[in-house]
Amino acid sequence: MSDRFAFEQAPGHLIRRAHQIAVAVFAEEVGAHAVTPVQFAILNALMQQPGVDQVTLAQRVAFDAATIGSVIGRLEKKGWLRRQAAETDRRRKLLWLTAEGERAVLAMTPAVALVQQRILEPLDDGEQQQMLALLAKLVMHHPRSLST
Repeated sequence: MSDRFAFEQAPGHLIRRAHQIAVAVFAEEVGAHAVTPVQFAILNALMQQPGVDQVTLAQRVAFDAATIGSVIGRLEKKGWLRRQAAETDRRRKLLWLTAEGERAVLAMTPAVALVQQRILEPLDDGEQQQMLALLAKLVMHHPRSLST
């Protein structure tokens, strides 16, 4: 009997590898837009919920609230979003897409949809549905604090 740990089959290793694959496919398909998966998630979330504050946005896209400001700053420099202090609490920053940001999201969306298809293409339709259901269950089971 071997004491060797079969990390190649460990869930953490496989999830990390799947993440690497997802990021690489995203870069191939969306790279021309010079945006990261997290940046797209932020922009897309703002399309759906304009005027949200930074902390709520960080929770929504499962990103660290302490560092989302730097990502938002990069998107702001691109002219894709604007940040404004809330009237009731100047420390709270509210966010909106600019018209240019909305155009960018709409231009990227078909490529991002293709990324999702490419990630799952080794699986048949039933396996794809099962994979998504299992990933959703895994993510929903763990506390949100672990994802940010």
